[in-house]
Amino acid sequence: MESEDRQTRKSNLRLLFEALAVGLVAGIVVGSFRWLIGQTLAMWQKGYQAAHANPALLWLLAGGVLASVIVAGFLVKQQPHAGGSGIPEVELQLQGKLQLAWWPIFWRKFVGGVLSIGSGLFLGREGPSIQLGSTVGQGVAQGFKASKSDSRVLLATGAASGLSAAFGAPLGGAMFIVEEVFHNFSPRVWLNALAGAIMANFVVSNVFGQTPVLAIDYKHSFPILQYWQLLLLGAFLGLIGRFYQWGLLNFSHVYQKIPVLPRWLHGIIPALILVPVMYYFPGYVGGGNNLILSLNQIHAVNILVLIFLLRISFSIVSYDSGLPGGIFLPILTMGALLGAVYGQFMVDLGLLDQKLVVNLIIFSMAGLFSAIVRSPFTAIMLIAEMVGSLLHLMPLAVVSVAAYVVNELLGGVPIYESLAGRMQTKEDNDYVGEADQLTISIYEGSQLADHQVKDIAWPDRTLVRVIHRGQKDIIPNGNTKLLAGDLLVLEIDENQRGLVYDKMASLQEAKE
Repeated sequence: MESEDRQTRKSNLRLLFEALAVGLVAGIVVGSFRWLIGQTLAMWQKGYQAAHANPALLWLLAGGVLASVIVAGFLVKQQPHAGGSGIPEVELQLQGKLQLAWWPIFWRKFVGGVLSIGSGLFLGREGPSIQLGSTVGQGVAQGFKASKSDSRVLLATGAASGLSAAFGAPLGGAMFIVEEVFHNFSPRVWLNALAGAIMANFVVSNVFGQTPVLAIDYKHSFPILQYWQLLLLGAFLGLIGRFYQWGLLNFSHVYQKIPVLPRWLHGIIPALILVPVMYYFPGYVGGGNNLILSLNQIHAVNILVLIFLLRISFSIVSYDSGLPGGIFLPILTMGALLGAVYGQFMVDLGLLDQKLVVNLIIFSMAGLFSAIVRSPFTAIMLIAEMVGSLLHLMPLAVVSVAAYVVNELLGGVPIYESLAGRMQTKEDNDYVGEADQLTISIYEGSQLADHQVKDIAWPDRTLVRVIHRGQKDIIPNGNTKLLAGDLLVLEIDENQRGLVYDKMASLQEAKE
């Protein structure tokens, strides 16, 4: 027994070392990606500024933008899974429903992301950063000849490291992976994901400094007697979030009805829209970092509404074109705008102090993210890290939960799961693969809790190998009773991982 414990500790330490290596490489890769996007966007902005003095230059800039999106589109044509956010692909890979070679995705996502996001389209760097990190995790796992189980942990670690490096948010990066992407709070997952995320953040902090990405200056706590405002704000965000979900999932049908342009050239449409937007409103383009930091200086509700309408419509048009780029940061930007709209409207009505509008800007980023992505814990942690303050955890939680509940009542679904569901994935029905493992957490109230192993309708050819219960590892038999909080290690066929994942998810649904 002692020998087995020693071997387990040795294996865990090796995996932790590999996770740190993933974080190191992901930090370098995503840090470079982040820097190049910033430099490219600054170059374009200077060009458009110069075009005001020399209008003929605008034609050259338009040609350059078109060339950028055509090249990016061609890269996506070569490898379709290099387009879009990349988060749905990571989810499907971890569920065993999608297998991708890491190198063809890696370099195309990097180059295509710099071209499309750096051009000023309303796309975020965080989704591509997550996918870039996941490919780094795959590459490191391949280099270390890691087992299938460890390879998935390293893929998840790379994804967490990518988000951490993109936003300087290691806790938010690790939480996003376990809450939204991996759907598993196994210690092997969150510990290694957190270690990799910390390492990645250390790397980028040496380049970009330790100032939070959204260092919004505010000094006043939100009064407890004004919390009714947070409930109204949360309901407002839940409603808008539902509209955004619907728009993002349905506007792609508009692209499909354009007969003259093949799919890989759809990026031309947002590129043509971008040229006049970039020329007249250079401060409103891109992911939205600088816009968020300047919102507290805009006090006209009608101006804020117009900026929001521009952001939400162009965000949908940009993303559904299929170019490499995410919706993560654009969602936060739209949330900040909605907070400013709501706050300034209440100020105009005499129901809110002007100095508290900045608070609502911060709360609304978490609220809209919670409504659209359906990850409230990640929303709270991420915004706390990005703003660099823990003073607002309670109001952040109130707005996030209110927005989540309203979106749920309106029939909203997690946006990344919905995008993953639209992808065509292959599930092999033949059991011809090697043995694999799947770890499942038993939730309170699920159909698995308080039942014996022999009473569960397990998927075909599925064996319960080990039950992790607290600090104990139990080798089960048919009479072993499963409890809420247990972690089950299942032995499955590698070619049936996606099928088993779905069947176990259905067993986790609440008892009637």
